[in-house]
Amino acid sequence: MSEAARRARGIACIVASAVAFGAMAILARYAYASGVDTTTLLALRFAIAAAAMVMLLHAREVALPRGRTLLALIGLGGLGYGGQAFTFFTALTLAPAGLVALLLYLHPALVALLSSALLHEKLTPTKLIALAVALAGMALTVAPSLTGDVPTASHAGIAFGVAAAAIYALYIVAGARIGRSVPALAMSTVVIGSAGTVFVVATLIRGPAWPQTGTGWLAIAGIALVSTAGAITLFFAGLERIGPTRASTLSIVEPLVTVTLAAILLGESIAPMQIMGGALILAAVILLARAKSP
Repeated sequence: MSEAARRARGIACIVASAVAFGAMAILARYAYASGVDTTTLLALRFAIAAAAMVMLLHAREVALPRGRTLLALIGLGGLGYGGQAFTFFTALTLAPAGLVALLLYLHPALVALLSSALLHEKLTPTKLIALAVALAGMALTVAPSLTGDVPTASHAGIAFGVAAAAIYALYIVAGARIGRSVPALAMSTVVIGSAGTVFVVATLIRGPAWPQTGTGWLAIAGIALVSTAGAITLFFAGLERIGPTRASTLSIVEPLVTVTLAAILLGESIAPMQIMGGALILAAVILLARAKSP
């Protein structure tokens, strides 16, 4: 496979992953309407996704990693992915959702800096421009949610939001390093299973709040199979091909997908500023697609 084809496939994987992740917020709206709470939702999400990943792993006869690599992936899933989910959802209880989302998408800048420092990835002018354009687009996409009558964010809420971005950046960079020697399918299975273990234990301790409708269960199945198993596997596959900085910046397509689906399925309006932000996000995707690999 040529380098151009490899890069194109990696970009396609990351964009597809962002679309799948972007649908999760919409599906979660239906799940929450059925009576499920956050801890139970996350436990079901990761448990169902892990079961699907294990079956796929056996069907394709892919072996799980062993030794230090396995332990590193368990930590990546249980502490990294689980920690990011915990800090993000905690921030949502202490600060406006728009502000939390904006803080989370500080992670591409953090990934770029960490990759340069730890992975010696070169920050080319094109990547820096794309990063700036994507962050500007992200700000415009989320900004309308900050202009309404919302509670003032507490210092703790801002701290948890920044922590979510920092943990996610470390998770992406660590995933890039470990993923060099582990197939994406095996890596995803261990990460998802480890995160699932954390939230299943938490749910058993607190007591579950199960969905009360068929729609709620279908929404959770979609979150688990499409927005978790599929999205994470595609992300790792793309990460292996195009590197962490480009992958994390391309993933900013996710909120654009969420806004669009919310308008189509939930009847939420799209502000002109959000349209401008979406245009900038797409411009960043084009810049990254044309950038040469390091």
